[in-house]
Amino acid sequence: MSREALLDRLMDRYNAQDVDAYAAMFTEDGCEGAYRGAVARQGRNGIREGYAKVFAEFPQNRATVLEKFVYADQIVVREHVTRSPEAEPFEVMAIYSFKGDLIDRVEFIR
Repeated sequence: MSREALLDRLMDRYNAQDVDAYAAMFTEDGCEGAYRGAVARQGRNGIREGYAKVFAEFPQNRATVLEKFVYADQIVVREHVTRSPEAEPFEVMAIYSFKGDLIDRVEFIR
């Protein structure tokens, strides 16, 4: 499966708020964090637990890919995120790195 297809599947699972299916797309020790900074969610379990909290707090949370750039084993994505009708939407850049057909690391620039 292409990297772009993997990312599309990840975004579908994120927007469906399917934390188990979302976390399953990461390597066992995959992580998410700030660009060149601290890790916010470590490992599949950490990713699952972190997004379970986010989705419980923001049940209408959705992300839309605005732009996507593929370079070697990374995909850089500009995303538009809406937490709720009352919350101010925001944009984020995300750098996705892969190992095989799984995501190994996501770094967010906000």
